[in-house]
Amino acid sequence: MIGGLWNGISGLNSFEKALSAESNNVANVNTIGHKSDTVSFEDLMYDARGYGKGTNIQTVEKDFSQGNLKITGNEYDVAIDGRGFFLVKEQRTDEVFYTRAGNFKMGSNGTLQSSNGMTVQGIQSQGTIAVGTNPNDTQFSDKYNQFLASDTIVYGDTIQTINARATNFRQTAEASGVSGQGYKSASSKINDIQALSTNYKEKLELYSSNPTANPVESVAAVTQVPYGNLINDLQSEDDIIKVTIGNITVKQKFDTDIQTTMNKFADKISEIQGMKGEVDTNGLVTITSMIPGDDLKVTYPSVNDANAPSVNEITKPVAGSGIGLVTSARDALKNAIEAAGAEFIDLTTTLNTANQGNLATTDLQLKLDNLNISENGLGELEIDNGKIFVKDGDNKFIIGSISTAYFNDELSLNPEGDNLFSQSNLSGDAIDASNANTLEGKTLELSNSNLGDNLTNLMVYQRAFEANSKSVTTSDDFLKTAIQLKK
Repeated sequence: MIGGLWNGISGLNSFEKALSAESNNVANVNTIGHKSDTVSFEDLMYDARGYGKGTNIQTVEKDFSQGNLKITGNEYDVAIDGRGFFLVKEQRTDEVFYTRAGNFKMGSNGTLQSSNGMTVQGIQSQGTIAVGTNPNDTQFSDKYNQFLASDTIVYGDTIQTINARATNFRQTAEASGVSGQGYKSASSKINDIQALSTNYKEKLELYSSNPTANPVESVAAVTQVPYGNLINDLQSEDDIIKVTIGNITVKQKFDTDIQTTMNKFADKISEIQGMKGEVDTNGLVTITSMIPGDDLKVTYPSVNDANAPSVNEITKPVAGSGIGLVTSARDALKNAIEAAGAEFIDLTTTLNTANQGNLATTDLQLKLDNLNISENGLGELEIDNGKIFVKDGDNKFIIGSISTAYFNDELSLNPEGDNLFSQSNLSGDAIDASNANTLEGKTLELSNSNLGDNLTNLMVYQRAFEANSKSVTTSDDFLKTAIQLKK
């Protein structure tokens, strides 16, 4: 009778605790990244005759199974799909905690923070290399308001973003040069820049498709057309000198005298986008492509109906490869912009995520001005599998990567509240989890509490509690009867 009483009491105590754990699951059904509790029971000791002495809570363990993912559209939200935890640091104590809740924000100091103000840990980009007209300019400023190019290059554990801008070359471009010697009008300079900007974008795309290729610089083509004595036939306004470059035919009628005619002929060649024409006093016309690596097809040179004797390819174009074709295209664009009286700047930002055996615990700065990338501090955030990009207009910069960690025994982590866990002696050390998960941007992981299972368990625990209370009252009735018999 006494044994039955204590058995019932042990059941009441155990199911009261189970009820508390299951109620916690129900209460956190909408908590971001919450991991539900699973209650396990165990029987107590037995006496020599095999009678049991009740039950007890064996463990209350976290269920670290994947929660459902919900797209939120918030640029700061990140969800872990797979194994692992985000690392967040308490700034006052430098203690690192672990969480599945990715409802982040930007703090007042520009760092990525958890909802409770802890700084999210990861890897910051390794600085920015600037190439430009003004060596003192190391970041984008308001004066660089002309977008030129932007691309992302990935090779191995390294991500690079290359971005180029210029000051307003449309306002500064002016005609310059001597007629017949590469003379350029303001409009032709602007057209050249547009062609070279397009070429730079194309070369960046080529480089990104094979960034480990052997670096070979591109070479621009140069062709000469020796008109020679044929220019002496230019005597009247009915006389014409012409040549076809690509699919464009350049014609010039006789004007004033032979040299004036030849100079204007060369100037018309220079008006072609990405071309420069020069002529000497002997009728030798030199045609230079301003775009490194591009083919230069020069055909059908003639004066009136007489063809020039030959077309001489002085410099053959070299397409280039690897970073060499990028630097060649960049330098050509830079020269054209400077020729238009404007300034050029090119920024290369690099993130290297290699050697993550020791987890990176660096605060992640999000503001471009704090990173010395752009005076425009705030940009549009984009998180792609944990890699953090910030867009400033049409330019896009890699600025960091969010670290994740897993543990050999995650069930031994200490739950700390606020969706946080801390490392314990039994959990083992944190291990880089970058290859064990995918990080989804603008997405949150919901609680893995299953409301149907939770409510079912609550009803089971309720009935079990009632049944154990019956064991107590029944044992009590037995005791009363026994006491009355003694009387």
